[in-house]
Amino acid sequence: MSHGQNLRDLLEPLGVYRWEGTFQWGELQSQGEALDGVEAELESIQREMNLATAQAEGLDGVLALLGLEREEGALAEDLRQTAAALLRIGGDSFTLAAINDTIRGCGLPARVEETGDPLKVKVVFPETAGIPAGFSAVQDRIEEILPCHLQVEYQFGEEA
Repeated sequence: MSHGQNLRDLLEPLGVYRWEGTFQWGELQSQGEALDGVEAELESIQREMNLATAQAEGLDGVLALLGLEREEGALAEDLRQTAAALLRIGGDSFTLAAINDTIRGCGLPARVEETGDPLKVKVVFPETAGIPAGFSAVQDRIEEILPCHLQVEYQFGEEA
């Protein structure tokens, strides 16, 4: 129901308005259309200010804050998951489990494993035979997530 009809329904019990053939109903319809426009704009703002529901400028804004851009053909849901995973990074996010959770949350087909060296990690691609497609972008994203003091070794060709 439109806001114009809501206004009319609120005023009708007063019995002081003549709705047919007067300017009053037209005025209420005009005010109702303006309120309908405000409602639509508020719904858009509410959707875009929440990462779980953002689709356009809200999602683009969060991605920009994270230094990312919307990739052509990327689904909004995948981008929301990536942004949420990156936003979860905090002071205690550098455990092996937290790093792997962030990598999974970003949709990357990789897993980080410890090596015997405390300053070195191994990145494996368990469900990919050979070098994954678009490896350069995947490598950049992984190295953005990993602490910068770690040396990264990539392992390819293992089928899980």
